[in-house]
Amino acid sequence: MSNKEVVIVPTGVANLASVKMGLGRAGAEPRLAHDAEDVARAPAVVLPGVGAFAAGMHALRRHGYAEALQTRIDAGRPTLAICLGLQLLCEGSEESEADASDTAPGGLGLVPGWTERFPDSVRSPQFGWNHIEADGGCRHLRSGFAYFANSYRLTEPPPGASVAMAENGGAFVAAFERGALLACQFHPELSGAYGLDLLKAWLGEVGC
Repeated sequence: MSNKEVVIVPTGVANLASVKMGLGRAGAEPRLAHDAEDVARAPAVVLPGVGAFAAGMHALRRHGYAEALQTRIDAGRPTLAICLGLQLLCEGSEESEADASDTAPGGLGLVPGWTERFPDSVRSPQFGWNHIEADGGCRHLRSGFAYFANSYRLTEPPPGASVAMAENGGAFVAAFERGALLACQFHPELSGAYGLDLLKAWLGEVGC
């Protein structure tokens, strides 16, 4: 395994091409996971996602990725979650509750709380650039502008995390760092120089 290799979890609800390109521009050698064991043992893993919470969780559980992710994150193994990937870390989402035809699956349960839909007072989904404000404890996250594409968000910062917040119909968690876990509600791979610098910083820390 190359020391630049980063394993991407194939959730089935992600634009993997843009994630691969972003990681490649940052100097990594991205590839898709072969199986759950691959996710558990990889030096660095990315959990991406664009789409529905329920579909993402069903895919993770069907292929055994959910348990592998829980194990590696609990063990402090380097992991980057992007967009829906951040939401899947939570206990659940209002999105799956809103669909009466769905079994309302819970999330990975690694972050307390449920993600909530943006209020009717603002446009949802939120598409485009938004300013984020990082707190002083962040190692990699910096204040600046990043690109978002989301209808749901986490409103309460996770306990013990260093957090970057944004505003859209109220404050919400734009990203957070907790140990070796970096989770971004925005898309670093679509966030220009800001996102590229963030990916390079994360990859540098994990030795890629």
